[in-house]
Amino acid sequence: MKNIILFKYKKTLFFVIFSILSCYVFYAYIYPDMQVDKGKIGKVVDQFNGVDVYYNGSTGNVSGRNLTKDGYNLGQKYQCVEFIKRYYYQRFNHKMPDSYGHAKNYFDESIPDGQLNPKRNLLQFHNGSPTKPQVEDIIVFGWSRYGHVAIISKVSDNEIEIIQQNPGPNKSSRATYPLIFKDRIWKIDNFRVLGYLRKNK
Repeated sequence: MKNIILFKYKKTLFFVIFSILSCYVFYAYIYPDMQVDKGKIGKVVDQFNGVDVYYNGSTGNVSGRNLTKDGYNLGQKYQCVEFIKRYYYQRFNHKMPDSYGHAKNYFDESIPDGQLNPKRNLLQFHNGSPTKPQVEDIIVFGWSRYGHVAIISKVSDNEIEIIQQNPGPNKSSRATYPLIFKDRIWKIDNFRVLGYLRKNK
């Protein structure tokens, strides 16, 4: 009798867990794609310093590769990487020596704070640096296996704002995060932030 009750309990528990996981998968991965306005893909949704941000729909959507007239690879349209590389190309005529890689690969943990990241030809700062983030820095997030990159659009003593491309079909192109200064160290208060990159002027 006890074995039968235990079996029924395990079966019910399995069903509950399976249902919860199924709901999570649906709302995290399937439902957002159902909400995509496909007619809006490739349309301008924001702009910063004259550089456009385009709507991409679902985060995995790709609309072909974007190359400059001189053949420099900006990335897949309209992924987050494509925006930050296009921004630096248009604003600073900057070309990364290594123009490929997922978003989180743009930050190299092995490089000391404030030193040159040779693959990107940009100064690299860890999240938790004596050097304060600046407007137009590239911020690198480590979430998911691909990561995410954006441009810092505003900085105060207690907050930063970012502008981003491809945050998801229903998310804003702008987001803010607390900025903390403690023991002479600046830290963006989000555990997913790896650090930020900057043009060496």
